[in-house]
Parts: sequence; structure tokens; C-alpha cells
Amino acid sequence: MGLSLSLTPGAAEEEEKTYDVAIIGGGPAGTSAAIYTARADLKTIVIDKGLTAGALGMTSKIENYPGVPEPVTGAELVERMRRQAERFGAEFVQDKILSTELEGDVKVLWGGEATYKARAVVIATGSMGRGKRVPGEDEFLGRGVSYCATCDAAFFRDKVVAVVGSNDEAVEEALHLTKFVSRLHMIVPTSEIKAEPALVAELTANPKVEVLLSTRLRAVEGNGTVTGVRVAPRGGDEQVLPVHGAFIYLQGARPITDFLDGQLSLSPGGCLPVDDEYRTEIPGVYAVGDVICDHVKQAVVAAAEGVIAALAIDRYLHGRKSTRADWS
Repeated sequence: MGLSLSLTPGAAEEEEKTYDVAIIGGGPAGTSAAIYTARADLKTIVIDKGLTAGALGMTSKIENYPGVPEPVTGAELVERMRRQAERFGAEFVQDKILSTELEGDVKVLWGGEATYKARAVVIATGSMGRGKRVPGEDEFLGRGVSYCATCDAAFFRDKVVAVVGSNDEAVEEALHLTKFVSRLHMIVPTSEIKAEPALVAELTANPKVEVLLSTRLRAVEGNGTVTGVRVAPRGGDEQVLPVHGAFIYLQGARPITDFLDGQLSLSPGGCLPVDDEYRTEIPGVYAVGDVICDHVKQAVVAAAEGVIAALAIDRYLHGRKSTRADWS
């Protein structure tokens, strides 16, 4: 009996929602993987926080990417890759994965906007995660400190909040918050907001928003819940801004793996160990790019890793044996 005859309408709907491949991260590694999986007729979704959320997207000029002779920004190069993946049928969504369940034949990814299911997962989240936090950040996490506006914005209706960051993710989250809050302080560590110009224009035109450029977050203060953020403008004195919430989107230099909930082993440096086909220790879960160990941090290297993983995924999903040695 064919599968379609045995499915109830509810089961058919559930089957329709399950992707062949879900890729977390839309930089060169994740997008290159999507090009190859989508071209192999695998139903592919790429979940990413924004064009400028990753290392390549924030790069001002690229001159050494093969086949691209003219200088381009990192965001332009990533956008070209995405258009190519979309041409083969890959779907891109802007979301932040908060938690995962990777064991089993179908993996589940919980995001701020939706839940995603797939038979194979590629982790391509890069290494801009933060290790060191500011004083008060951990203390008030869940009591005014948040990393997900789409999750928590409703708790701050008609209140004053601060958003700390400079990339697409930070600006998108700030714009979402403006639908709820009465006032928003945009604390930008750099001399300009490094996000898409259209997003920046929308943010700065919003009457609820005050943008503080060249300003660093020093501490989160409170008494049971957040009452303010201590900031230091470049060349000025520290001051405390009274706020009810602090949404923090700063970058560091650690692999981003917090959403894995301890399901995969990490190296002492926080990297994800993989084999030479970029398989992790969980079947059907792969890792590529700056999130893995022993990786040369070049866009073309990350892209190659994404391709190798995609070819391995194609074999895995079709039940063909790998050409490489299995995990011991």
C-alpha cells in the first residue's frame, strides 16, 4: 500500500510541514549547503538572523572570493549566494533558533517565530557568540534581560527598554519592540549602525527610538528586575538609563551553540567536533563553518564545507552508505 493511502488528513498535513533539510545559519557555509541540497530536490529551509548577523555579512569589502573579481561587501556576496539557493527552491526565513531536539528521525527546531521539523539538520551558526557578559546580565536574565524580542516583547507593553547591538538582528528586534514599548534606547557600540540601510532608515525615523552611537553597555542594574542599564558614550561619562528591559545582541568570538541544550559534545574551546564529512555524533546532524574546530576562517573554505556536508546529507537521506569512516 502506498504511503499516501495510509495517511489521515492530519498526518498528511504534518508530513507537509517536515523539511528534508533545515540549515541553521545563512552565511557562506549554510547557504552553499542549501544550494546543493535544494538542487538535489531536497526540501530545504535556511533559518537565519539576518544578512549582517554573521562575520561575512559584516565585512565591508571582499576581494578574494573565487569567481567574483570585483570588490563586494560581505552582505552583497551572501545575498548573491542566497538568490542562487532560492533559484533551486531553498526557502529562507528570518528567525532565531532558541532550542532543539536532535535525536530521532525527525529533528525539531524551536524558533522565536515558528517551529521547524526536518530529517537532517546543518548547524552553520558561526563563531560570533559571546563568552563574557556584562555585570548584571546573567543575574537579570528572564527578569528584564532578554535575547529574543519576538519572544518577550509583549511583556514590555508601554514600558521603556534598551536594545544593544548594531546588526540586522538587533535592528529587526528593535523594530518589533516599537510595536509594544513606549520608548526605546538603541545602544550602538560602533560609530554607525551596521545593518541594511532600509532597516536603519525605518528605525531612525521611528519617534519612539533614541539612537546612541559609539556607546558601550557596561552593566545591567536592578532590584529583583531590571531598573536600568549603565552605558559609556565614547569620550563621555558613564550614565544610567532607566529602563524596564534590556535586549542584548552583541557579538563575541565563541561558536554559537547555546540552542543545542547540551545534546552535542563540545571541544574545550566550545567548537563542535565533526568527521571528514562534517557529521556530528548524532545521525542526521552536521556542522560546518566557523562553529567547528580546526577550521580556516575564510568564506570559500566555509562554502566548501557546506557543499561536502550537503553531498553527505543526500546520501544519508537516500539510504546510501557514506564513502567515509563512521564515528567510532
